[in-house]
Amino acid sequence: MVRKKYNISVEATLEVIGGKWKCVILCHLTHGKKRTSDLKRIMPAITQKMLTQQLRELENDGIVNRIVYNQVPPKVEYELSDYGRSLEPILNALCNWGDQHIVKEYGDKSAVLEDNGLNDFNSDNRELVQP
Repeated sequence: MVRKKYNISVEATLEVIGGKWKCVILCHLTHGKKRTSDLKRIMPAITQKMLTQQLRELENDGIVNRIVYNQVPPKVEYELSDYGRSLEPILNALCNWGDQHIVKEYGDKSAVLEDNGLNDFNSDNRELVQP
């Protein structure tokens, strides 16, 4: 096996959680287990193919657990693994920076953030809710 070389350790982080959708998926999973259809509903801009691909990659990297229930019809849920939970401080920091950036650029978070129950319009900093 050839060992990978990184120039800086953030490259290793971005290799696992980088891209447009992975952090968004992970933030939603900090609120508890979700079925694929739940994620698709709260992330309408992602295609089913991309959602499936991102979930598989996160599962392969040990960030999420895929729970398959032996029932008819089949039921599959995703949750953060213990290893994935170790990313919560990073996700919190990204959310807080995003809040500050939105206020700087747009002045009002409610003007650009969805009112989906996940966004706090009254706070400048937030902690992700733990189930």
